[in-house]
Amino acid sequence: MPVKNSLISKRFLRYIHCQSDSAVDIREIAKRANVSTATVSRTINRNPTVDPKLAKRVWKVVDELGYYPNTQARGLASGKSRILGLIVSELTNPFFPEIVDSFEAVAVSQGYEILLTSTVYDPKRMESSVRRMIERRVQGVAILTFGFEEALIADLRHRKVPLVFVDVGPRVPGVCNIRINYTSGIRQAVQHLAALRHRRIAFVTGPPHLKSAQARKSAFEQSMREIGLEVAPERIVVGDHTMAGGMRALVSVAGLGNPPTAVLCSNDMTAIGVMREAYEYGISVPDQLSVVGFDDIRMSEFMIPPLTTVRMSQTQLAKLAFEALVHELEKATSKGEAQEYILDTSLILRRSTALARPRYGSAGVRKRRSAKARTRSAGR
Repeated sequence: MPVKNSLISKRFLRYIHCQSDSAVDIREIAKRANVSTATVSRTINRNPTVDPKLAKRVWKVVDELGYYPNTQARGLASGKSRILGLIVSELTNPFFPEIVDSFEAVAVSQGYEILLTSTVYDPKRMESSVRRMIERRVQGVAILTFGFEEALIADLRHRKVPLVFVDVGPRVPGVCNIRINYTSGIRQAVQHLAALRHRRIAFVTGPPHLKSAQARKSAFEQSMREIGLEVAPERIVVGDHTMAGGMRALVSVAGLGNPPTAVLCSNDMTAIGVMREAYEYGISVPDQLSVVGFDDIRMSEFMIPPLTTVRMSQTQLAKLAFEALVHELEKATSKGEAQEYILDTSLILRRSTALARPRYGSAGVRKRRSAKARTRSAGR
């Protein structure tokens, strides 16, 4: 045990010494590993042509010295930063952290760094994000916001930076689009509800200005008509992809003279809001109201009851975005047609849907009073 501790202490002292010694560079590594500086450089850059035995010696010295290569200097020398930009809408929505985590994991495994920023749907934040990307000389940018300001992207396109969008990218060379097949999953959801004898199905949309929200609404209407169910305007509620929006939507549809027996939502956050407010109104999910979400964020399976939802795989979306960027970077030229990738959606059955058994109506629906309010009432 003392021998092992002594060895660790020696390595630690060498590490501290090297970190304080600005002279430590690849020449020192080459000297200690008894190889050329070119071999050290190729090894650190993970060039597959390096002899494995030499590479092992180099990495042993790198580990002993606690050496960290200057990636900025390397990028300036090579003209390639190996930095990829990732722009998302917001990090408070659980859908986006899962994308970020997956994108970063696959990028780091391939030797890339990530410059992450969120827009919170603010054009000024988008402009600031684009400026940061340009300043850091990113090699490519994945814009996974489900909406964008085309004028602000012009600077990146002018600099011939490869771009990846979801649904909304322009059809020009150097730009890739990941097209989401919303219809497949939403059709499955509508058919599932119809099989459970639901005829009055409501839909809570996302923000009208988002093309992705429009696409989901259109997919719902198309799927309803395909099986001969009525698309009633009063059962189409405009939401905003938040839990608060879902809560407001439940109040709206529960107050109808002939309320729906099922609600399909444009995203899971909305569906969670619907379920939360249904509880407040004493509406049982799924006994009195079936609820279906869209996205399949991680928390959806931990709801009570677990949420039936349409899965749009965040992991697969992130991998497609990364692969599209790398494909563009490896192309000799950006001429030709814009590339498109398709991401399918599918229904994930859990326990928030059941046979239609309407037991509530607008006249009988009243919001639960809080325990505090009931206590005050009992004391009067």
